[in-house]
Order: sequence, then C-alpha cells, then structure tokens
Amino acid sequence: MAFRSVFDAVALRNEFENAGISSQFIPIIWKHVRQKPTSELDEIPSLPAAAYPILRSKFKVMTSSLTSAAKSKDGLTTKLLIRLQNGNLVEAVIMRYDPTLGKYDGKRRPGCQRSTLCISSQVGCKMACKFCATGTMGFKNNLSPGEIVEQLVHASRFADIRNVVFMGMGEPLNNFIAVVEAIQIMMGSPFQLSPKRITVSTVGIIHAINKFHDTLPNVNLAVSLHAPDQDIRCQIMPSARAFPLGRLMEALHAYQEKSQRKIFIEYIMLDGINDLEQHAHQLGKLLQTLEVVVNLIPFNPIGTSSSFRTSSEHNVKVFQKVLRGTYNIRTTIRQQMGEDISGACGQLVVNLSEQRSTGSVRLLADIEDLHI
Repeated sequence: MAFRSVFDAVALRNEFENAGISSQFIPIIWKHVRQKPTSELDEIPSLPAAAYPILRSKFKVMTSSLTSAAKSKDGLTTKLLIRLQNGNLVEAVIMRYDPTLGKYDGKRRPGCQRSTLCISSQVGCKMACKFCATGTMGFKNNLSPGEIVEQLVHASRFADIRNVVFMGMGEPLNNFIAVVEAIQIMMGSPFQLSPKRITVSTVGIIHAINKFHDTLPNVNLAVSLHAPDQDIRCQIMPSARAFPLGRLMEALHAYQEKSQRKIFIEYIMLDGINDLEQHAHQLGKLLQTLEVVVNLIPFNPIGTSSSFRTSSEHNVKVFQKVLRGTYNIRTTIRQQMGEDISGACGQLVVNLSEQRSTGSVRLLADIEDLHI
C-alpha cells in the first residue's frame, strides 16, 4: 500500500477529523518534519495518543528521497534529484543570489545572499514544447501536494529558501488543485513564505488563469509566451493550438484588471524563428497595454538533436532595445546558472535515462528579479 505524505494536508486533516483530533496539531507535525526529515513519526512530540496509529498506518514523514545533490562550481546552484515513492524522478534547483555579484536597476542588490527554489509539479509534461528537455519525456504523472512540498523540505537542508518558483518539470496549471494546496501549505506555518515570493509559470492554460487570482491572490503569474503570434507559437509549442493567443491575451487582461499585479513574460530566443526586430515590434504591440516584465531567455540546445539555434548576442540586445525604447516595457536578459550541472529542468533526468553525461544545457534563472 502506498503511504501518503504528511504534507498531503487534505488527507491528513480528514483522517484527524474522522478520529476527533484537532487539525491544530498538523502544523506541529510539519514543523518537526521540516527540522528532522529523517525522523520517525513516533518521535513527533505532543500529539494526542490517537494520532500515532493513524500516522503509522497511512502516512510517511517523507515519501520521497534525495538521490543526489549536484553543486555548481561557483557554489551558487544546487540541483536536487528526488526519487518519488513510485520510483519516478523529479528535479528541484536551488539558486543562490549574492548582492555583490550583480546590479538591479543600476544599484547593488540589497541584503545578503538569499535562495530561490525552482520546483517541479509533474513527472514529465504534456505540453511537449520543442525547446524543453522535460517536453521530450512525455507525461508520466502529477505530483501530490505532499510530493511538491517535500521538494521544499529537501531543499531547506541546503539553503534558507526565500522564494519558490514553479518553473521546474511539468505544467503547474495542469495540476492545479495539488499546486494550490502545496502553495497554501508553503504560506502557512512552519514555512511562512510570502505569496509575493511565490511564482507559478504556465504556457497559458486559459481556464486556470481565469481562476488564478481568486484562488491564489498575491501569488505571481508568469506566462511562457515565447512567440508574438499564433503561428510561431504553434510551431514551437504544440499545446498553443488549444490556447489561441487572442483568447490568452483576453485572459491576461482580465487577470490583471482583477489582480492589479505585474505579469512576467517568459520568451526564449530562437535564432531566425522569433528573435528578429520585427518580432520584437510584434511582441511590443501585443503587450503594450499590459503591465509586464519580459524575460528574454538565451536558448542552449538540448543534446545534439535540437533543430533550434541560439540567437546571436546582437539579436538579443536589439530585441531588448526595441521593447524598452519603443514600447517602454521592462525587459531583462536572463542570467544563466547551473551550466556545469545540467541545470535546465528535466535535463538531469533525461541525461540519466539516456545514459548521457551531464550536458551544457543551462538553467534559466534570473528569477530573483521577479521578487524584488
């Protein structure tokens, strides 16, 4: 019988309520597990006697295990490979930011080193984006809320996590209920993450975007747009056929009118496909009535079979100049981290499954800008 994670909040709460045990004891369990993830359930103190047999028979302290933790040479990135109870693997990546290493709007970043966790929501992905390592895996299964939260528990052993971004393996809004439950746990005791420091990225699942603000107020929304028109989107993102660009933009306008929050636009730069000056003008016109931050992502090929090429530095800078200068859209060129440890989401799992050594695909990670 498969056990549930103690971080599967709804399941644990239902079991406690059926046994007449107050749900106020659940944060006590979570705090203990966060501090001692290798402990046994019987070691959790101060619970009613009736709680222990329920925990022993139906739940585990941690249903997942840490298989490996690869640290980049610069010490700023750690990639965690996590094995689930069903044997599948997922990845989470810790990115550390040092204010002495970069500038923000011309000024040193304030504060001391802080860490962002890039988290997975599915094993594989249904979206099959042609430039994404995870997209080559196909879809295997959704993660439970507990399996999502356990990634944060594993990561907390290596760094004090301040920000969480759902930009790892999977399409978060295709696992909406579990992602919402996991985020609600992260915002409560003992994690106490601010919703403004949590970002959920999507390729544009319109029906989920329509309920995003009401369900997750103050949580950041990022959209993997990657093209300024429907034809190019369909060429590189097959799922775009189900979510036409016109309807997606209507959903984003409605979301922003309701939430009054910036939207973060992810845009991967592909040589000769979506990186020309004319594409920058198309994108500027598409986005100019929204309050957005555009992150231009330098592409790095996945293995040797990719048909895409990396945009030239010149094209990327011209693209940024058009968006900033002509359309007054804040635009960043995303920093790369974890190059030496196969940082891009899905790359480590793909490498293992294909018996390849770690490649040069890089983690797309200027994510700290989303939270300042």
